[in-house]
Amino acid sequence: MHDIVQDYYGKQLHSSADLKTTACCDPTAMPGWLKPLLAAIHPEVLTRYYGCGLVCPTQLRGCRILDLGCGAGRDVYALAQLAGPEGEVIGVDMTDEQLAVARQHQDWHADAFGFSNVRFIQGFIEKLDELGLEPESFDVIVSNCVINLSPDKAAVLKGVHQLLKPGGEFFFSDVYSDRRVPAAVRNDPVLYGECLGGALYTQDFLRLSKANGFADPRLVEAHPLEITDDALALSTGNLRFSSATYRLFKLEGLESECEDYGQAVIYNGTQTLSPHCFELDSHHRIEAGRLFPVCGNTWKMLHDTRFAEHFRFIGDFSQHFGLFEGCGNALPETDTNTQACC
Repeated sequence: MHDIVQDYYGKQLHSSADLKTTACCDPTAMPGWLKPLLAAIHPEVLTRYYGCGLVCPTQLRGCRILDLGCGAGRDVYALAQLAGPEGEVIGVDMTDEQLAVARQHQDWHADAFGFSNVRFIQGFIEKLDELGLEPESFDVIVSNCVINLSPDKAAVLKGVHQLLKPGGEFFFSDVYSDRRVPAAVRNDPVLYGECLGGALYTQDFLRLSKANGFADPRLVEAHPLEITDDALALSTGNLRFSSATYRLFKLEGLESECEDYGQAVIYNGTQTLSPHCFELDSHHRIEAGRLFPVCGNTWKMLHDTRFAEHFRFIGDFSQHFGLFEGCGNALPETDTNTQACC
């Protein structure tokens, strides 16, 4: 599978226009604050973008960030602007041709940004422990439509968990299926290269995440994917695919369900990119200045992470009131909403 992916992304694809489906295209409505960041990136890097979502979480100033499967570096260079000169962004990819483009324009971006804070490493995302990266040294790890291409997804998640600092976050977009992908689809080189053959069944992904230390995966947003090539659509049959963005926190003490401890938070509105509300996931849109009841897991995701300084926290874990009412368990193949609930 590594050979198939390296050939497809290194030799067969020359720009996003060569793709046969929308799986490796970004359907997400672009926030206004991201547009000037992308405008500052070299055009050749932009044309070689094959992502399926936005992997630019907020509050990244000064963070150390790792991009898995960075390709030609579009997300690396966007994240570099958010991290600033006091932060660092490292991109990892296995494809020579993609890394050559990313490295070719490093000096160009350093001149455009006024600082240099990026570097690129060639390697396999299933073997992060072999890249010389220090365990528990990253604040945020991102990935954009790459884990589906990996033949050992459990190894990727295990490596991510080892590299994240306590309270760190894995924020990533990928392709998921509404059932387990059959062998005929999984072994088709084009479908695999188009990010469909290696898509994880959503429930398998959730189980895999929990088995590797991420107890409460949070869905940020999801969109259905369209297979625009008639021959490929015929090959995939009744399979339904979605592009979904998740955030996984490395936190001790997260529970398997949303438990109610009578806690609440108030967002101070102090994040520059989101002064009016903070969106943790598809079920937590927290308006600035408004009391917002939360479960114990959500409380920890805000209290024990880089977001803590932007919130006031009410309550503790001294009294338990049972399961949090309205606990949200949305899946990528269902419609997401941003109503305030847990």
